[in-house]
Amino acid sequence: MSLEAFQKSAALSLGVELELQLVNTHDYDLAPYAEDMLRLMKKIPLPGAVVPEMTSSMIEISTDVCQSSSEVLGQLTQIRDALVKSADKLNIAAVGGGTHPFQQWHERRIYDKPRFRELSELYGYLSKQFTIFGQHVHVGCPDADTALLTLHRMSRYIPHFIALSASSPYVQGQDTAFDSARLNSVFAFPLSGRAPFALTWDDFTVYFDKMARTGVVKSMKDFYWDIRPKPEFGTIEIRVFDTPLTVERAAALSGFVQALAAWFMQDQPFMPQEDDYLVYTYNRFQACRFGLDAAYVDPATGQHMLLRDHILRTLQQVGPYADSLGASAFIHMLHSSTERGDNDARWLRERQSQESLLAEVIRQAAQRFRGVLAHTQG
Repeated sequence: MSLEAFQKSAALSLGVELELQLVNTHDYDLAPYAEDMLRLMKKIPLPGAVVPEMTSSMIEISTDVCQSSSEVLGQLTQIRDALVKSADKLNIAAVGGGTHPFQQWHERRIYDKPRFRELSELYGYLSKQFTIFGQHVHVGCPDADTALLTLHRMSRYIPHFIALSASSPYVQGQDTAFDSARLNSVFAFPLSGRAPFALTWDDFTVYFDKMARTGVVKSMKDFYWDIRPKPEFGTIEIRVFDTPLTVERAAALSGFVQALAAWFMQDQPFMPQEDDYLVYTYNRFQACRFGLDAAYVDPATGQHMLLRDHILRTLQQVGPYADSLGASAFIHMLHSSTERGDNDARWLRERQSQESLLAEVIRQAAQRFRGVLAHTQG
């Protein structure tokens, strides 16, 4: 199977997908209500889409193609409000966060869809352990070569994305000591990690064709890379974000991606190098483990610094681009929370330290997702 042509899209356009938890309102464990939710949501005219995910306690919402992060927020809010009303009818709740804090993977059910059954047969128990929840951000690229250059430039900022979105400190009732434990499950898949260092679409096509000839892959969907090109949409897709606890933070993260992409496309501030990836895995691990307090090694200079400091510097650098895109309020939100050392992982740990009951933490997270507790942090 050959790689499809890279479609044209509006440069810097945005699309956002959020994988969400469905929990009951008795003990706030995951609940297999995806099919019922889809049935109710189908009756409501909404932008974007609502679709099933790997297991029946998950659901994915996505926007249409948007031109700004404010438009992303408007669409996510509209879908979120409909989702909350539908969940209330079923006596369940929708929740953000990268992992459910105490669900048991062996209790999950694979959603009855041919691709999910096929993946379950291939990956065994990993498929049920893939009951994890991420945000994907698509950013439009004017052509295929620009997409690859933007992808590899964006790779230097993977730790920033991880730390800013981290919301998965708990797994099966335990504090993992990671801010983002979700990505440890992703790394178990054989085609995860980084994309190959190809800077032209011709070179990338050669790579894909070789992989297709091995029979290991059939389409781009078979790659679980941190960032991957999506030729059918004319975008690159960033996949390392944990699902935030609020749609406001999800929109802010899309605004950060868009501002970075504008900087890269308009100014081409640096050329990506194969050597950028010498510290890639180290930086990614640090961000997963320590969040905003991680160590960060600048791939260009080898300088060591706090990731938080590099995030603040980067947010300042992209400020003018965010202004022109109408995303300055979102960049300010991220700047303020980074200065405070706040991310959603910290919020979850603070709630647990106060409540000493993870079910109550999830109840409060469900309230936060519906907007009731969103005032404490975007």
